Amino acid sequence: MKNSKEIIAEIKRIRKQKKMSVEKLANKVGIAKSTLSRYESGDRNFPINDIGKYAQALETSVSELLGIEDIYESKKEVVKVPRLGHIACGDPILAEENIEGYVNLPADQVPAGKVFTLTAKGDSMEPTIPEGSIVLFRFQEEVENGEIAAVLVNGDTEATLKRVRKQDENILLLPDNNNYAPIVVNETYPARIIGKAIQYTQNL
Repeated sequence: MKNSKEIIAEIKRIRKQKKMSVEKLANKVGIAKSTLSRYESGDRNFPINDIGKYAQALETSVSELLGIEDIYESKKEVVKVPRLGHIACGDPILAEENIEGYVNLPADQVPAGKVFTLTAKGDSMEPTIPEGSIVLFRFQEEVENGEIAAVLVNGDTEATLKRVRKQDENILLLPDNNNYAPIVVNETYPARIIGKAIQYTQNL
């Protein structure tokens, strides 16, 4: 396993490889730019307990930063799945402008077809899907009654995670948290389904 100096050297190497500035990495990790600069220059000891934040920000694994072999990851083929952020109006869903990063998932957990992930924001789908969960979706424009879907709202600029209920000629977007009200899809408030929820994972 690498020591503290070797770990920060690896972080710096990966940061430069990804053409990421000190400021950008510091923002993603949640620290001051000057603090990260001091870590990289050796003027300040790197806090090894924060290594998970750096691995996530650099889209790598803790095992890689530590220089140890993860026996579980090494046995599985990994697929990079795009993680969508804010949806740029009029752009294809997987346009570069809409992708804020990638999530590494075991290949045997990723279904056939086009897939993407979203981070669950807020607690409207709790307890089914906790806030902060990374949810995997398969692209499809229709889901069965009662299934959870990623739905574009607000003029196709925002993706929300809701359970779809078809009732007569109406479509309801239902939260699983009873503290929130359903959303009624109609001409005044249009929406469209872009994917079916397959599974979710959480960072420990």
